[in-house]
Amino acid sequence: MAGTLYVGGVGVGPLPPLGPFLDPVAGVWSVARSATLPQELSGSIPGLTGEVEVVYDRRGVPHIWASTTEDAVRALGFVVARDRLFQLELQSRAPEGTLTELVGSAALRLDRRQRRLGFLWSAERELGQLDPESHTAKLLSAYSEGVNAWIDAMGASDLPFEYHLLHATPRRWELLHSMLLNKRMGYTLAYDPQELWRPTVEALVGKPAADALFPLNNPIVQPIQPNASPEPRFDFAELPPPAEASPDAARIAMLAEQMLPPDAAGRSGAARASNNWAVSPARTANGNALLSNDPHLELTLPSIWYEAHLSVPGQMDVYGVTIPGLPGVIIGFTRNVAWGFTNAGADVLDFYRETLDDDEAPTRYLLDGDWRELERRVELYRDPDGHVIATDTVNYTHRGPVRPTDDGPVSMRWTVLDQPISSSTFADAFDASNVEEWLAAMASYPGPAQNMIVADRSGSIAIRSTGLYPVRPDNGDGRVVRDGSSSANDWQGYWAAEDYPGAINPAQGFLASANQQPFDPALGKPYLGANWPSPWRAMRINQLLAADSRVTPEAMRLYHTDPGNVKADLFVPVFLDAARGRDDLAEARRLLKEWDRRYTKDNERAILFELAMNELNFRTFDELFLPDGRRLAARPGQSVMAGLLRFPESPWWDDRRTTDRIESRDDVLAASLKAALELAKRRYGDPTAGGWRWSEVRHNNVNHILGLPSLSRRGLSVQGGSGNLNPSSGSGSFGASWRMVVELAPELRAWATYPGGQSGNPASPWYANRIEQWVAGELDDVLFPQDRGDLAGDDVAGVLTLRAGAR
Repeated sequence: MAGTLYVGGVGVGPLPPLGPFLDPVAGVWSVARSATLPQELSGSIPGLTGEVEVVYDRRGVPHIWASTTEDAVRALGFVVARDRLFQLELQSRAPEGTLTELVGSAALRLDRRQRRLGFLWSAERELGQLDPESHTAKLLSAYSEGVNAWIDAMGASDLPFEYHLLHATPRRWELLHSMLLNKRMGYTLAYDPQELWRPTVEALVGKPAADALFPLNNPIVQPIQPNASPEPRFDFAELPPPAEASPDAARIAMLAEQMLPPDAAGRSGAARASNNWAVSPARTANGNALLSNDPHLELTLPSIWYEAHLSVPGQMDVYGVTIPGLPGVIIGFTRNVAWGFTNAGADVLDFYRETLDDDEAPTRYLLDGDWRELERRVELYRDPDGHVIATDTVNYTHRGPVRPTDDGPVSMRWTVLDQPISSSTFADAFDASNVEEWLAAMASYPGPAQNMIVADRSGSIAIRSTGLYPVRPDNGDGRVVRDGSSSANDWQGYWAAEDYPGAINPAQGFLASANQQPFDPALGKPYLGANWPSPWRAMRINQLLAADSRVTPEAMRLYHTDPGNVKADLFVPVFLDAARGRDDLAEARRLLKEWDRRYTKDNERAILFELAMNELNFRTFDELFLPDGRRLAARPGQSVMAGLLRFPESPWWDDRRTTDRIESRDDVLAASLKAALELAKRRYGDPTAGGWRWSEVRHNNVNHILGLPSLSRRGLSVQGGSGNLNPSSGSGSFGASWRMVVELAPELRAWATYPGGQSGNPASPWYANRIEQWVAGELDDVLFPQDRGDLAGDDVAGVLTLRAGAR
């Protein structure tokens, strides 16, 4: 029996021998004995100041009743460890760069990347600067005490099966690990090094063309901060013609590959899609504010989220989801306020060309004419037995880590390495009684920058893009590598919170974000970012909200999986027009015209459109192929392509690979549609035989965190596609990681789910019990009891009583 071990979706090597793993007493089968929660359970946590009662409801959600905030957080650490211990360790080791200590040398490449990005250096520096008497330190310490109390109390049958598989034992949780997890979220949400891949594009087509293909402002304007227009504005302009490729293009591309991770978001055209929106009482059926959120992240078993309710009389009463490893609720609601996030996508990362005193063994770097000492850090990588298997030396300037390249050393300044963990900020926000107080509490949130939407019981709604936004010299563009020998090129500080994009109670009666550009470019605001995602989802949610003046919670739920697609509405007509009157495209045109442009599971024509769009991208931007001819240096956004449609004779339509003719727009559209039909038939068979059905060709995949196929849920047919509010594209491993609708009524009501279950134990009934519901777009009624006695009967699955234990 053999297989491949995956960590975070990346294959790192063969599975270890399975003999001890299959031992019926101490191996994997023992976890079945702890899969079901007893009706009554007790435990102890050193440091508890009073008894804590944890009531698990019928959905496996722990409701924690404590007398102090720190006791509630201790209990949260305990229950998260009980349900998700291996996940805690894996996702803290990943940014720490110590996966080799768990899985061996196969993870060395991943570990080296994380150490060279400076996560461990940054977290250790942050820990050293943390005031032990601060609120943040107390929360982190309390959480650690809870996790470690569970580790100390575990029996053999409680050990997660992944440890059996890897012949490993759990390590103790430290404050550092929570800080590392915070850095890892920054990597997921805020690492888009555009200045590293843009030089390749400029070498291939020239700087004016590169600036237009990957523009400062999106040409389709539907901003997060509402402007004067309820409709999107199209600021299309003709693209400058492509220049001839530079003779240095191959060398420049090779330099980019030395620095870029394979999944760099901007170059691939990928975006971490999320949606949130809120509706004022005047536009809802019940006269209460409504709020919804569905952050789209990697889909895993167990889920990235863990649902919990923390109640401390007079201090805290909050419900929502936490990320295992962080001491508090991230997205959720209190009795008075509800909130949700989407990623802001701001540019919070810069690179600097450094001058070092020695190419081989540098000790100093040049700054303002003086030599400064580098901070030198030796990174040791160990195997599971503790043996050193590799060593790196990473140098740091005052900006951050230095990477050697064939074109000279480059340092990195990144808010993720600067920003502290923000646990106390969230804790302060839990006290807010209205939108204004919540925004004030979250103003100090450092990042990764988020579009924060919030609503309260009085009927106010608001949104603000919040985080540390660098102020660059002369409010300059962040997409260039700067001269590191001058401090004048350093950041000058950060934006003031009052300058953040946002709105409160807009006249239109609703707010929405879907990762689109926050500001209308016409406002002339300072540089915040560039190459913004195409705003198809933002346009669709604004359409839906504008069309309904009596929105209900049920309508909000349906929006999550709405099959309408603005992109298809824009592009399908031009494909049809280009194919009109052509005998060789009669069948393709007829099939595409049959489609209603809705990504329902039973539609049989969306795949033709998707393949045609992919062909259109490669055939139009042939100038961006790397010198090896196998892939594009970067993919322009589809909103840029939409603008190009306005100019049918643009030189961009000409395919340089054909020397006997000059192609026009309709030539390329027709060729793309023809090729798409041929490909669809080869892959999926006859278009009338059922093989083109969306449920057959496009799926979501919720993978176990080690990639074990039998413990994953793959091939899930969902409603939605590329550009939909419920996007399904590529590998299908990203999607709505949490769906939530909240009605801010006098007695708050909420509905929610996520793709997975509360337990990380595959033998547990709460391992993947929500998958079917999530696929169907359904939501659970959330239980949010005000008092312990409000949970009773069938709503209670078990009770855990925690008392103080010896330190």
